[in-house]
Amino acid sequence: MAPRNESRRRLPGLTVKEGFTPHPFDIEHGVRTSGLVAGRHLTTGHAHDKHATAYFGVAPSVFQRLITRWLRTPPAAPVEQTTFIDVGAGMGRALLLAAEMPFRQVIGVELHSALVRAAKRNLAVRRKAGRVRCATRIIEADAVDFAYPQGPVLLFLFNPFGAVVMRRLLKQLAKAFADRPGALDVLYVNDEQAWVFEQQKGFTRLFSGKVPRSRADAEADKRILDNQPEGEYASAPYEDCSLWRWMGKR
Repeated sequence: MAPRNESRRRLPGLTVKEGFTPHPFDIEHGVRTSGLVAGRHLTTGHAHDKHATAYFGVAPSVFQRLITRWLRTPPAAPVEQTTFIDVGAGMGRALLLAAEMPFRQVIGVELHSALVRAAKRNLAVRRKAGRVRCATRIIEADAVDFAYPQGPVLLFLFNPFGAVVMRRLLKQLAKAFADRPGALDVLYVNDEQAWVFEQQKGFTRLFSGKVPRSRADAEADKRILDNQPEGEYASAPYEDCSLWRWMGKR
C-alpha cells in the first residue's frame, strides 16, 4: 500500500485549481463525490494499480434507469433479499444511491485508501440524514480477493479497471457462484470491457445499449469534464451500459 503520508494527500483533480466542479448531487446532499481522478493517480502499491481507469461518480439518472431496467428482468430474488456490491466504489456515489433502496445489504469495495475514507465520510453524512435504509459498509480491498457473500448479489461496475483485472474478477465470480446459477447479476456502466464478459462462459447478456443521462446530469457532467485542465476525458449525454446474469457453465 502507499505510504501513510502519501495516501492522505488530496488526490490530483480534486482541487478548484485542477478543475474540480461539484455535481448537483453533492450540493443537494452535503457530500463530496464529484471530481475526476485519472487512473495514473490512483496508486496504492498494488499490482493492479496499472489497470485502474479513473474515478468519476456515476450520473444518478443513469444509475436509477439501469436499476429500473434490472428490476424488469426480473431478478432471481426480491431487492430485500439481494446484496448490492459496488466494485471500485470510489467516493461512494453509487453506494449512496443504493443505500436508499431496501437491499439486504450494500457493500462498497475500493482499493484506494483516500477514496475509502471519502466514501465513509459521505456515508456518515447520509446516515445522519436518515437516508440509509439498509446495512451499508465500505471495505478497503481488491475486488479479485473479495469474498462474495451467500445469497443473491447485484454487482455494480462503473468501468473501474481494464481487461486484465476484469478477466480475473470474472473468473473469481465464476468460482464463487459456480453452484448458484441465476444468483448473480451485473450492472456495467461505460462497459468498455464487455467483450471480456462474452469470453467468460456462464454469463448471459440481458441488455446492452445507451442509457441517457437526465438533462441536469448531462449538463453537470459536461461542466465538470470541460473544466479539466488537460481535457483528456469527454462527456456525452448517455452511458454505454450492459446488464449480465450468471447462468452457470452447464
